[in-house]
Amino acid sequence: MKRTGTGLVLINVGFGNVVSAARVIAVVAPGSSPMKRLREEAGERGKLIDATQGRKTRAIIITDSDHIILSALQVETITQRFSPEQDRGSDKE
Repeated sequence: MKRTGTGLVLINVGFGNVVSAARVIAVVAPGSSPMKRLREEAGERGKLIDATQGRKTRAIIITDSDHIILSALQVETITQRFSPEQDRGSDKE
């Protein structure tokens, strides 16, 4: 978790890509048929953002703006980055 000077909290979703924590509704696994359909429909609407850098999609992030973001990180890894404890560790860097 990274806080900006404006109070915006950004979550790293892999390979230097970040998402506003306030805009995230859900982080889900991509394996089920409904998630595959969600991904396909988002692509057709122009609302799909691929942040995998060509790697396998391991998590799908759903935002309040109806954008679907694909990440190569595991769902568990992304959800841990929402934890305030994660932020405390970054103060040492």
